[in-house]
Amino acid sequence: MPLPADNSTPLASLRSIFGYSGFRLHQEEIIAGLIRGEDAFVLMPTGGGKSLCYQIPALHRPGVGIVISPLISLMKDQVDALKENGVRAAFYNSSLKAAKAREVLARLHGGELDLLYIAPERLMSSDFLERLNDIPVALFAIDEAHCVSQWGHDFRPEYRELGRLRALFPKTPLIALTATAESQTKNDIIDRLDLRKARCFIAGFDRPNIRYTVMDKQKPGEQLLAFLKGRHEEAGIVYCLSRKRVEQVAGQLTQAGIAAAAYHAGLAGEERQRVQDDFLHDNLRVVVATVAFGMGIDKPDVRFVVHYDLPKTIESYYQETGRAGRDGLPAEAVLFFGYGDIAVARGLIEKSRNLDQKRIEIHKLNAMVAFAEAQSCRRRALLGYFGEPLPDPCGNCDICLDPPELHDVTDEARKALSCVYRVGERFGIGHVIDVLRGSRNERLLKLGHDRLSTYGIGKDQAKEFWAAVLHHLIQHGYLFQDVANYSVLKLTDAARPLLRGEQRLSMARPRARKVTAKKKGPKNIADLSYDEKLFEKLRHLRKELADAADVPPFVVFGDKTLIEMAAYLPKDEVELLKILGVGVNKLEKYGTDFLKVIGESQEGPG
Repeated sequence: MPLPADNSTPLASLRSIFGYSGFRLHQEEIIAGLIRGEDAFVLMPTGGGKSLCYQIPALHRPGVGIVISPLISLMKDQVDALKENGVRAAFYNSSLKAAKAREVLARLHGGELDLLYIAPERLMSSDFLERLNDIPVALFAIDEAHCVSQWGHDFRPEYRELGRLRALFPKTPLIALTATAESQTKNDIIDRLDLRKARCFIAGFDRPNIRYTVMDKQKPGEQLLAFLKGRHEEAGIVYCLSRKRVEQVAGQLTQAGIAAAAYHAGLAGEERQRVQDDFLHDNLRVVVATVAFGMGIDKPDVRFVVHYDLPKTIESYYQETGRAGRDGLPAEAVLFFGYGDIAVARGLIEKSRNLDQKRIEIHKLNAMVAFAEAQSCRRRALLGYFGEPLPDPCGNCDICLDPPELHDVTDEARKALSCVYRVGERFGIGHVIDVLRGSRNERLLKLGHDRLSTYGIGKDQAKEFWAAVLHHLIQHGYLFQDVANYSVLKLTDAARPLLRGEQRLSMARPRARKVTAKKKGPKNIADLSYDEKLFEKLRHLRKELADAADVPPFVVFGDKTLIEMAAYLPKDEVELLKILGVGVNKLEKYGTDFLKVIGESQEGPG
């Protein structure tokens, strides 16, 4: 199907094809740069609109946009959504049968594609690269670019080959995109992909619509059921560390009458596909999974993510929780934290024979534990890890909503900062604590650190207390933990006023946290009062149309679009086209059906 006529500018494409009225932060600059032929590195949170950054330029440059994606399921979902909007898109991967694969290649060579999604190993094969010599390529987009870096939480060796693209296609713009990269990972991506001349766009990591909660893990099965009570209509994911735990938890939920299923790499491919399809098509409410599930899930209306076990890295936690609320509507991220999980995670890491990788992973696990133990604003701690300061508490996490008792730790913080300085800013948390507590370990004595002025000045406090203080200082930006340099601690400029006694610092006392069932919230969502009965009718219609087209319901319209319809009650096609997410193509396909349901809801009885 040809694109709508009004495709003269990127903004016109945004409105007529995708149904959005305006660009989000950085999108317009990124799109304009790619159209001019410039490279870009984009760090943007999940749900922030990364896909449009390369989809629109591909429509405004001659040739086909090549999108490198790590997962087959992600390719299919994005291609389905593009087709619904009238864009000529396809994917080329191992899931295609021979005849279909030949058809895709024929369309590619015939100039009949705007976007082609492909896996890195297939793209970098000599046969495919040879094909591209005869085809105009609009751009290369590397999605989930953190997979390139050994510092990333999901490093994939096959992604390393993509570093050759810049040399092989020197005149074709290249964009790398990720939602999760702290400074070391970001720099490594840029280096590996030879994007040194690329403009960097960092939209931030904050997802204010997600409520973060950490609970002490006591009876996790009962805690999970208590959390799910009252969430019968909501879709969610429960992450577990092992396949055995996944099966066990899925069984408990099913027994409790919850439409749940297990997903892990040990299941047959057909079963994994069935579970994923049922979840995407709203036939299944809860998926209990290992980390094998999720990266390819483009479902915007996931309302909660529960971590039954402790993730191994903050990057994993951030990305997995980021699968909730991609549509910008309220969502919840709950973590059950028990100290037994630390030993399990550490045991998995210790199996690695790569000493450098083991060191990196131990550092990342320690940062995750510090996040879970923290008694200050969750969002501030999470964003702080990625180098993004949050001036004020977020007001939407368990700590902010139920603040713990604070106590002044200014003197202790100054002792800790002084100790970091005295050891030359060349050691990690463990060594600093040993100096503060007056340890007699052999390495410390050999270094002569028992002669420092800070030696033993904190012996009245436990090791756990000093660990909490140091992590508090890291999370609040007074200390920098250099993961690329054996996790040594370094003072930041923010530490100076605290050291000089010009400001004070408080820290929360540890306390137990409990889980509760969902409370009834207000009837307005996304700052809109809307007709709830009409919303449910529109959801029912969406499901019918999606099933008929064999696509997930969100591909037809997202919840935000239905909420706006139920709030603004459009009377005709002109008004419907003003609703978020309604483009020209979808108006032609679905407009009559939705207008009919909206109109009938406004008619009086009899």
